[in-house]
Amino acid sequence: MYFNGDFIHKDEVRISPYDHGFLYGIGLFETFRIYNGHPFLLDDHLERLNDGLKQLKIMARFQREEIREILSRLLMENALENAYIRLNVSAGTGDIGLRTAEYLNPNLLIFAKPLPPAGDMAEKRVQTLSLPRNTPEGTERLKSHHYLNNVFAKQEIGEVPDLEGVFLTKEGFLAEGIVSNLFWVRGQALYTPSLETGILNGITRQFVIALARTSGLEIREGLYREEEAESAEELFLTNSIQEIVGVNSYKSKAFPGKEGPVAKELLKRYGEYRTKLWSRNEL
Repeated sequence: MYFNGDFIHKDEVRISPYDHGFLYGIGLFETFRIYNGHPFLLDDHLERLNDGLKQLKIMARFQREEIREILSRLLMENALENAYIRLNVSAGTGDIGLRTAEYLNPNLLIFAKPLPPAGDMAEKRVQTLSLPRNTPEGTERLKSHHYLNNVFAKQEIGEVPDLEGVFLTKEGFLAEGIVSNLFWVRGQALYTPSLETGILNGITRQFVIALARTSGLEIREGLYREEEAESAEELFLTNSIQEIVGVNSYKSKAFPGKEGPVAKELLKRYGEYRTKLWSRNEL
């Protein structure tokens, strides 16, 4: 594990209880995959991270080369080529009480765990959650330490590996999964809930939208009710670790899952770029 300049065992990490990441949830994280030593879409993850740090007044900015060097050493120390990476930045130590001043000494923690090489598409069932999606704490949803809405949602569906819960907003519009973004297909159009619903603008969500556009699909982002997804020809989920996941069941209706032609084509094209791209803008 990497922690503030050192590579140490996870049991040796020490973070102060006065860290405002612990006391007030002032911190951000990114999760992404490394394929054969290549950190896929690293530039996009760092751009989102740096934008969020600025909003939180955490005085840190991270560049590709700096993080790439850390990741290379981390992979070597753990004898990994394919890995799950979590990069976490917390505000750092401060006095008790809410703070308006900048945070000058944040904590950077990065850890890796092994993943198998990318394989076939996974499938999941989807269930609408009774718990509504909370609104973002600010003007947009950050990938922050404020994760209680997701935790309660996971408790609602339980530890079922092939089941994902999908949030509705309090107005009843489709939002996102507990750990995923939602897409569906009708004709030559790919639909996904708008950022107006308060969802996280997932890095894989953005990449899949870019892939779909270059594949000739029309992209439609909007405010949609459950019936819109129910009437779709296929549904799928996206996140940076699981990539594209086919949905085989939603509201008691069967869907093609990993056999969905659009999802299959997008995953095929996804695979062509896993070890090449630093940013979706390189498409």
